Amino acid sequence: MSSSQALSGVEAFVFDVFGTTVDWYGNITRSLAASAPGTDEDWDAFAKEWRKGYFRHARSVAQSGEGNTNMDIVHREILESMLESPRWKHLASVWDDAKRHELVLAWHRSDGWADVSRGLYALKKKKIIAALSNGNMRFLVDVAKHADLPWDVVLSVDLFGTCKPNPKVYQGALHYLELPGEKCAMVAAHMWDLEAAAKHGMKTVYIPRPTDDNDVRDKVKSKADGGEVDVVVESFEELAELV
Repeated sequence: MSSSQALSGVEAFVFDVFGTTVDWYGNITRSLAASAPGTDEDWDAFAKEWRKGYFRHARSVAQSGEGNTNMDIVHREILESMLESPRWKHLASVWDDAKRHELVLAWHRSDGWADVSRGLYALKKKKIIAALSNGNMRFLVDVAKHADLPWDVVLSVDLFGTCKPNPKVYQGALHYLELPGEKCAMVAAHMWDLEAAAKHGMKTVYIPRPTDDNDVRDKVKSKADGGEVDVVVESFEELAELV
């Protein structure tokens, strides 16, 4: 089966945002370095630890049904925790409350990958395009405006009271789009996201990004090639050409 055939009948494409659509890493490492001029820090390690802390929190919320789903609040809590740790506590005196708040807001200014805006605009002419993210609503709106992401609809976890990969998030997306799973495709750079979406009948589109899925990124294959996902694409532009 060709990639085009695998996506036959799909009316809506639902996109993960951080990592898949925008480059969270480049923006955050630049913002961290700019916030502490004259210091010689491993901002790569700081950014990745901050991101991993958020993933742990989101997974805990998804599994337990308890915990804050506001990404800004959680990012601030993780930042405060990091600044109390032995590795990073020396930075606590560098960033006052205002600077810490600005660092949290820096996540709102993540840039889209080079293929993203053109690909989304092309796909939008043919299908519904939606964001489905663990970000809170204002967070996602700010990112969309900054990175020129022309979503038809933004589906934030604010609507569902939990985080991906909890089933309520994918079920909720299908509910709001008024579509059965087979007419909706999840697009992500994270296999765990696609595996969760597939359990609800959604088609799956994997796009490798340099910031995510480092352990499996180069091994993901389409079902036609003996893999787990319906389609693998290298860009949003390539996806738009398939439909």
